Amino acid sequence: MTLAPAPTSLRAFATTAALALVGAGCAEEEGPPLSDSGVGPLFENGQAQIVEAFADTATWIREQLWVEAEFDSDGDGAMDRLHVAVVRPAASDDGLPVPVVYESSPYYSGTAGSTSFFWDVEHDPGTPPPPRGDAPDVAQRVRPGISNSHVDTWVPRGFAVVHSEAPGTGLSQGCPTVGGPAEVLAPKAVIDWLNGRTRGWTAAVGGEEVRADWASGRVGMIGTSYNGTIPVAAATTGVDGLEAIIPIAPNTSYYRYYRSNGLVRNPGGYPGEDVDMLYDYVNSGDPERRAWCTETYRDGEMAAGMDRTTGDYNDFWAERDLWNDLDRIDAAVLMAHAFNDWNVMPEHSVTVATALEARGVPVMEYYHQGGHGGAPPLELVNRWFTRYLWDVENGVEDDPGAWIVREGDPRDQPTAYPDYPHPDAETVVLRPTGPEGTPGTLSTTPGEGTASFVDDVTHDGPALASDDAAVPHRLLFTTAELATPLHISGTPRVTVRMAADRAATNLSVWLVSLPWEEVPEGERTLPTANLVTRGWADPQNRASLTEGEPLVPGEFVDVSFDLQPDDQIVPAGQRIGLMIFASDRDFTLHATPGTVLEVDLARTSLDLPVVGGAAAFGAAAGG
Repeated sequence: MTLAPAPTSLRAFATTAALALVGAGCAEEEGPPLSDSGVGPLFENGQAQIVEAFADTATWIREQLWVEAEFDSDGDGAMDRLHVAVVRPAASDDGLPVPVVYESSPYYSGTAGSTSFFWDVEHDPGTPPPPRGDAPDVAQRVRPGISNSHVDTWVPRGFAVVHSEAPGTGLSQGCPTVGGPAEVLAPKAVIDWLNGRTRGWTAAVGGEEVRADWASGRVGMIGTSYNGTIPVAAATTGVDGLEAIIPIAPNTSYYRYYRSNGLVRNPGGYPGEDVDMLYDYVNSGDPERRAWCTETYRDGEMAAGMDRTTGDYNDFWAERDLWNDLDRIDAAVLMAHAFNDWNVMPEHSVTVATALEARGVPVMEYYHQGGHGGAPPLELVNRWFTRYLWDVENGVEDDPGAWIVREGDPRDQPTAYPDYPHPDAETVVLRPTGPEGTPGTLSTTPGEGTASFVDDVTHDGPALASDDAAVPHRLLFTTAELATPLHISGTPRVTVRMAADRAATNLSVWLVSLPWEEVPEGERTLPTANLVTRGWADPQNRASLTEGEPLVPGEFVDVSFDLQPDDQIVPAGQRIGLMIFASDRDFTLHATPGTVLEVDLARTSLDLPVVGGAAAFGAAAGG
């Protein structure tokens, strides 16, 4: 099908939107809600505007309280209380019910700065890891308030801003559970308090009751990374009043954050990180309860369930996997992520957005070409919160479903698309062929024969992607030089028919754009210039994530898995390369060099989602 011309940027879309809802409120004919003194919100072009009376910082009301949760995670016999801070406009005490922008985090009171307590990655896959080092103590920081994030943006527009500290961090009671039930239920408690369903107090123990009589009951959550995970977790509870979430680079599955298709894998840049290390990193809560928390969670359920030997999926990981509870989410979701985020990888957002769209939940997606983090432009965020928190009919449901920052464009000028993946994307099956050692070809023509390589973790990915023929530690297959740009949109998938001379091995696959150009990190403006996407798998888990099966040396098996989602336009003059290797120095365990892997080329393939399908690929690469 042919798409109608899309606006080239968010500004172009906003200019042509014709949504001049000046003064519109919950129902346009009724006008905006007003305080007893006649102060109310202002809306233009479907967005909440700064109001002078709201912007006077001297009149802002600041509160600190503890909200009672429905759990006792620290085993002291009392329900945990969560530390909460509120900043709101004075009009909220003058009869104007206001909605809430809410962020929660385990980071607000500081973290462990050392990396000496990471796991040692210098051992073979499938073998028990060496013991982990001791973690430094995190000092408990006591200060008024929690955070000033979002305050200057949203309070002047008539919203209250609420922050809370995750259980077992800062002044919140409880234990860090790193994705466990307490962490999921904690933000629900705060939203319940904002809706009058649970109690808040002026102190962590005892104190006077605090009510949120000023709140409209409509809450939107936002945050990045761990702070973006918590909104998704809260939404899976189905809590009434959580109307919208804007997760930015959220970790929606701890298993997929620390494992890939059964393989023990760390987030990019953090070799040896795992769930118990993250527990130590955020453990800033009450020093008197830390020993109990550590024994119960880190040295108890985490030690018993995380399994760094096999990497298998189990009940421990299932409990920390939000993908299992997406059918409970009703909040409208504006999802944001980067296609080159190798910390929290893009599958965390793409999978969730796709599942929610299929259920009919309102979803909009914003993706950029950079690394970890990166919020959507304020115009998108404002339209989302204005629609779902102020209930202004601004037409956001009819806005484009996806906004993607094109290569080289500023992040605040994304291009609009009807959806992600691109509706015109179709799978093109590509197959490798050619002799080992030298770069072979990648085309729609089936390959034949076998090719082998020797695992050697001392060589990093860029070195392996070299066109040099004398690279015996990977297989590399490339298309012809592209005659026209090629738009990849979606999730590539590989099938590798392989054998190894050992019972366990890492398996890594990169999709690259060649020739590889080394660019100093400080000068790199296009992080997509060389790397298209990548993925990893444990061949032992080829049939099941929950139970691995050791390889029989010399026996071929089929290993199929997704690479990370992407949307990238590879320019003319480049070649697309499929690189198959074993240990990935930046992500996998560092296996002892020497494992020999053999690949059956006739049974190995790449499913590549190409906008325009086979015709577009043929025009660019010649078939």
